[in-house]
Amino acid sequence: MKANIHPEMKETTVKCACGASFTTKSTKEKIEVEICSECHPFYTGKQGNAKKTGNIEKFNRKYGLNNNKAA
Repeated sequence: MKANIHPEMKETTVKCACGASFTTKSTKEKIEVEICSECHPFYTGKQGNAKKTGNIEKFNRKYGLNNNKAA
């Protein structure tokens, strides 16, 4: 690596809108974020488990077709 071209790494405090904070290393002195691992629905387990329906299932439901009928 070339000398004197890289930014200096510092201890950084990251503050979230929910009030949580943690430290890491960065070139900035402080970082403010809107969502962190403390309040994000994926990490907190509050994420909805929405089932994605395919086009075939939507078609069959729309026209009242039953997949269990023998051909």
